Amino acid sequence: MTTLHESLTLKPGMPLRGAIGVPGDKSISHRSILLGALADGATEVRGWLAAGDTEATLAAVQQLGIQIDRHDTHTLTVHGGQLQPAEAPLDFVNAGTGIRLAAGIMAGQPFASVLDGSYQLRRRPMKRITEPLQSMGADITSDEGKCPLTIHPAQLKGIEHNLKIASAQVKSAILLAGLFADGETVVVQPGPARDHTERMLASMGAHLTIDGNTVILKPGATLQPMNLTVPGDFSSAAFLIVAGLVVPGSDLTIQGVNLNDTRTGLVDALLQMNADLDVTETGLEAGEPIGDIRVRYSDLHGTTIGGDMVVRMIDEFPIFMIAALAASGETIVRDAKELRVKETDRIAVMAQELRKLGASIEEREDGFRIVGPQRLMGSVVDGHDDHRIAMSMAVAGLIADEMTVVTDAKCANDSFPGFAETLMQLGGGLLPEGQG
Repeated sequence: MTTLHESLTLKPGMPLRGAIGVPGDKSISHRSILLGALADGATEVRGWLAAGDTEATLAAVQQLGIQIDRHDTHTLTVHGGQLQPAEAPLDFVNAGTGIRLAAGIMAGQPFASVLDGSYQLRRRPMKRITEPLQSMGADITSDEGKCPLTIHPAQLKGIEHNLKIASAQVKSAILLAGLFADGETVVVQPGPARDHTERMLASMGAHLTIDGNTVILKPGATLQPMNLTVPGDFSSAAFLIVAGLVVPGSDLTIQGVNLNDTRTGLVDALLQMNADLDVTETGLEAGEPIGDIRVRYSDLHGTTIGGDMVVRMIDEFPIFMIAALAASGETIVRDAKELRVKETDRIAVMAQELRKLGASIEEREDGFRIVGPQRLMGSVVDGHDDHRIAMSMAVAGLIADEMTVVTDAKCANDSFPGFAETLMQLGGGLLPEGQG
């Protein structure tokens, strides 16, 4: 059972060593529930991520009358079928992926629904999905471009939509609505974005074709149930990867990680920085390549990141900041304005918290500039109810001069249940709550 740590106390100087797995992929876990609900039959899921965000999506689907059997924490059966009207608004809590993908599905239902979430989710932009869905004929209204989203029945029509920025959530919302539309739905991407939805739909028998950066979906197919094992989440592995590179003496292997090329931009960025990092593919799981990643403490140097690489590592920039602080020379990130509208403004919040450790970071509208290596001092920092901020600050604490306390750290369980226990298992300097 995973402990909910209200705060984490990090003691520097302890190398991370050993081999370990990470929790199931969050993106695939969301989709296994949402697409499993639409299948004609029972979808079997193993290795499912039981975390705050995915549990919210599961509960919302149950509100829609879908039976989900929990065999144990990470194994479940989704009995797909006809969705039913919910008696109350669907509460996605903090799950941006859950609410945006569900909006596409609910736009095609013959009954009304309301999609809502926490104060944090209510701050996140929804026009990026409501506008293309409305162009398909969806009857969807929002609170000035934010949730709650109110959706009424409407006949959808297929469209050709050119994405302004590569976004898996927007692409997925449109494709999922396209399942219920009259005519063909075409999504044209400006560059690569996560393709988990396309892989899963194809495996379920959807009439879907991919031509370069163009995805074409024809409605009418009966979606077949899946039998899948969710691979380890690369975004969770990212914290251990960077920790292994920056904590002196570390040598660790993360096993069974999803190596989908649309997700592994961080690996390429770190290799540019002279990381001692080896990736070994071991097979396929749920249509996704999986493998092991070995990392050793490295003498990193700065680099410049922009363009398509940004999309492939958008969730990893908070932890990438820690690598940049440990690297010699200048690191510049551009084209990453999307970071401003995640669970928090991740550029501003990471800069704010790292400055408490003595870091110097130049914020830019679409990224940041860091010149390293920089010496970090122990302090008390805040996780800001953002799982990626909390875990990134914990890794920073592993290389600070004195002990660091990360408050509001239980949000790590939104994506990486057992994060603290994993660090301790690898020998990291993490003290039990209340000590230090």
